[in-house]
Amino acid sequence: MLKRSPRGDNPSGRLGRSLTVTPRGALDLGDYHDTMAPTVKGTAGTEDTPDTEDTAGTASGTQEPPHSSDRSVPTIPVPPTGTLAEAGELLRALAAPVRIAIVLQLRSGERCVHELVDGLGVAQPLISQHLRVLKAARVVRGQRRGREVVYQLADDHLAHIVADAVAHVAEMEEDQRP
Repeated sequence: MLKRSPRGDNPSGRLGRSLTVTPRGALDLGDYHDTMAPTVKGTAGTEDTPDTEDTAGTASGTQEPPHSSDRSVPTIPVPPTGTLAEAGELLRALAAPVRIAIVLQLRSGERCVHELVDGLGVAQPLISQHLRVLKAARVVRGQRRGREVVYQLADDHLAHIVADAVAHVAEMEEDQRP
């Protein structure tokens, strides 16, 4: 379970936005704290879980290590903190159902605001507000044509992310039907 620290503990003044990468490549989630696994500071500046006595051992009475040492786990490079933060902002911009619907509409081609209003059945001011968020996140871009602004997706990758998320949810709903 993750808890956010009070606003005063975060120098940026924004809750849940502190994220750093340690020299060893591990993520430090800053003001997020995992209450299920308390951590203590290790000697090399890393965080370790506190030592606990484990009474469940093998038949000979020796304890097994929590992870098998005979398997090799590849080290996956962590992108720079700025890249991770921007990816989080991008996903936040896609988090509203109306914005998802706008992206799905724009997959098939460019649209102006009144076409999105008609296609989605949502009021024009609400469409404009959501387009502003998507534009700020560089999900869509607008081009003025006379009196109208025509919107299109800035990148097809984003349409695939949204379409895959919608398809995933639809599959989950089908699996839950009796």
